[in-house]
Formats: sequence, structure tokens, C-alpha cells
Amino acid sequence: MTKLIFALHRPDLGDSLRAADLRDRLRTAGAHRLQVNLDDADVAVAPLRFGPGTPITAVVSLWLADVVTDGLVADVVTVVRDLDPSADGWRVEERLPIEPPSVPDGVRAEALANLAFLRRPENMAHEAWRSDWLDRHTTVAIETQGTFGYVQNPVVEPITPDAPAVAGIVEELFPMAAMTDDHAFYGSGGDPAELGLRLTRLMDSVTRFGADRGLDLVPTSRYLWRL
Repeated sequence: MTKLIFALHRPDLGDSLRAADLRDRLRTAGAHRLQVNLDDADVAVAPLRFGPGTPITAVVSLWLADVVTDGLVADVVTVVRDLDPSADGWRVEERLPIEPPSVPDGVRAEALANLAFLRRPENMAHEAWRSDWLDRHTTVAIETQGTFGYVQNPVVEPITPDAPAVAGIVEELFPMAAMTDDHAFYGSGGDPAELGLRLTRLMDSVTRFGADRGLDLVPTSRYLWRL
């Protein structure tokens, strides 16, 4: 299936994004699956929110049929932008190094779901950047963090005008305790020395492909529906 991801910026969209009316409109437009990630009260104590772009309040992911026309994508963009005219969108590939646990439709996943919107440094060629992120860094990220869901979305193309030059979008699921406990975030089992080693190794790795700068990061609650 084709996957689209939108970054929304309007506040207080939670009820609208979880409403049956939106699912009906998206189903009519051609979507088969909807994921909503919200920076809401459940993740309010998460300490990290940053980025060079307009602050992101929600992320919408949609899966379409295998055969996708420009008109179908345009219809989906219209539905999302009716809720937030400032929404930015991209068509992406999807890779699942760690597939998130299945959750019933509309039920909040018991997780801190961090979304990072990555930009490629100008001094790195696209294929070199992509390979470094998807191949080398993937192992480091999994081995140094307490994630139990890890989704990579290399960007294929923007689908909205003036969308930021995002090269990849990654979603990582952590235990809820990771919002306030570094050992839960890094999976270091309460060992300060291990925590230091994991943090150093991770930061060295993200620096290598430029993910230590120029990215938007938003903590979220995660919801999924099959349409």
C-alpha cells in the first residue's frame, strides 16, 4: 500500500482527528487505514519538543490502495487540510525494524510514541544519507534505546505545497515511564555506566548522518483504525 504522512500544526485537534466523520471521509477518499498521533495530555510531561519548523501538534498517517492516482492523493490532502489548512504532507515508504504491538481500533497504545522529522545535511548525498540511516544507524538505535516499536518512513516526495524538505520520518515507541526516567528511555536497567555508554553511542551515531540537528521532534499518543 501507499503511505502518506501529514504534520499538523493547529492546537486542540484531538477530538476532530478521532471522530467517526473523519474516518468516513477518508474511507470515501480511498484510505484503508488511519493512524493518529497526538501531542496531548497523556504525554504532556515528556521533556523533548523541538524543531526548526512550525510546532507539530499532531501527525496523521494514511495507507491507500496499491494503485494510487494523483486525484486520489489530492482528495486525501483535501480532507486533512479541511481540518488544518497548514498541514504538510509527504508520500513515504515504510520499513518496520520493530513492528509496534497490535492495539484495538481507537484504543490508545500504552506507549510514548516519539515522531522525528529528519532533514538530510547538504553535504551528504541522498543515497549515502539514506543508507547510513536505514542500514547502519538502525542497529545502533535499537541496541541503545528501550524501544518496542520502530517505524522508518523514507520520504519519496512532498504532496502539499511548500512542505519542508524532510528526508525521513521515524516513529519510536517507548514505555510510558521513559517520559521521566532515562533508564526506561535507553533500556539501561538502572545501571548508570550502561546509560552513559548507550547515550554516547547513540549520539555519536545520529551525529554521523546529521540527525542531531535540523529535526522536528514531537512526543505523542498513538491511535490506529482500520477503515
